[in-house]
Formats: sequence, C-alpha cells, structure tokens
Amino acid sequence: MPPLRETIARHGLRAVKSLGQHFLLDLNLTRRIARAAGDLGNGTTIEIGPGPGGLTRALLIEGAVRVIAIERDDRAIAALGELVAAGMGRLVLQATDALELDIAGLGPPPLRIVANLPYNISTALLIRWLRRSDRLESMTLMFQKEVGERLTAGPRSKAYGRLSVLAQYCCRVEALFDIPPRAFVPPPKVTSTVVRLLPHTEAADLHLLPMLERVTAAAFGQRRKMLRASLRSLVPAPEALLGPLGIAPTARAEELDVGQFMLLARTFGQGGLEK
Repeated sequence: MPPLRETIARHGLRAVKSLGQHFLLDLNLTRRIARAAGDLGNGTTIEIGPGPGGLTRALLIEGAVRVIAIERDDRAIAALGELVAAGMGRLVLQATDALELDIAGLGPPPLRIVANLPYNISTALLIRWLRRSDRLESMTLMFQKEVGERLTAGPRSKAYGRLSVLAQYCCRVEALFDIPPRAFVPPPKVTSTVVRLLPHTEAADLHLLPMLERVTAAAFGQRRKMLRASLRSLVPAPEALLGPLGIAPTARAEELDVGQFMLLARTFGQGGLEK
C-alpha cells in the first residue's frame, strides 16, 4: 500500500470539520490501539469512521481476520477501496451512517469495536452501543480526554456524571493512554484518550438501561440541586421514593454510586416513578 499521506492527497481527503474528522497517520500509534483491542484473530472487528484507513491498516497488520469498516464520507470510501483489495477478503466496507446501524448483527461473534470516533458523535454512539453491550466482547475507542475522564470518574468527583454511570453499569472501563494533538492531521485543540470498555462477565440487565438513562438525565440535569428537587420531574414527591431506598433526599447526584442509581432505576421499572 502507498503511504497514507499519498493516499490522502490523491483522493483529496481534507478533513471535514462537520464530520469531526482528525486523521491519525502514525502507524506506531494505530498499531498500539489495535493491540489494545486484544486478540483480533477470531470473530469480527468493527471500525467506525476509518477515514483514509490509518487504523484499518493497523488492524489488518495486527492479524484481524475480519474487519467491517463503517464510513459515510464518499471521498474516504474511494480511498478505502484500495485497502479492501489489499485485505484479500479480510476487510468489508459499508457505506452507511453508524448512528443508524445495529452493530449486533454485523458479523460472526465475538464482536468488538475499535475506532477513532468522530468527536461530534462519540457520546451518542457509545450510548447506542451500551444498549447492545451484551452482544459485544469489547470496545476500544478514542475520545476527547475530557470524555475519557467522564467515563472513568467515580462519585464525588467533578467529572462524574450520567455517562460515568451508564458506562460503568454496563462495562469495566479503563483509560489506556493519551494521544497528543500533534499526532493528528489536522491537530485537534484537545488531547485524546484511548479507552477500553469490557462488558461485565455477568451481563447487565439491559432492560433497565432506558430507565437508568432517564433517572440519570433528571438527576445530573440539575446536578447542583438536591435529589428531592432534581427528581421532581419524574415523581411528585421524591422523598417518599428515596427514603425506603436508603438514599438521603438531600443528597446530590454526584454523591450516588452506580448501585444506588440502579436502585432508583429498578424502582422506576416497578412503577415507582411516573412514566
């Protein structure tokens, strides 16, 4: 394969801001990300937004037996066609929007996602995948460092919030390493972090996840307010709900751990909160 910079120039692959594109061209870094995803020698590896194919090349080099690359940029699709030919059947390209795709049926298991996510849709994509986390072996994803900190944060910390609770309920979350802006073309204004999410061995009850999403949205939507106020959008008298659960009505959202939020979500599921 020709050098990535040559491929980018030949296909006019200038990064588009509206698509959240920042290309990572350093093969040492992309191979490090691919290795962080574990054994790629079985099942299906799904890549979102491959762009010119820097990470895609690394996945193939590191032994991925089947890669499905999801790309919506027509310019990148033409460039990736060269990789499809070089991949000798190991790379399949799908020209579609990842936000409209159910990843659970894309290929034989185990399924894993490895991606340098577009910053502007990274959170929306992750929440979508958490809802299907029982079908996934792992997710190895690159986010803005701020998002990575939110994913791994614990209670009573500034970064702890709705995304922390949702991700940690479904997965064991680990920040692996940072990548500086200068590694990208064009350089973003922020540092990036590679995060690995491993669905819990005993799968979370995903039927409760929509309820957990609703409870955390209410609680953290007014995070400086006490729960007796922030949960009023869900139930007229939050104190009557919180007391029997052993949760102080005067507590704030950032003080509750994942287990306590699940108590609230489960009570919602049993009709304890107004729908």
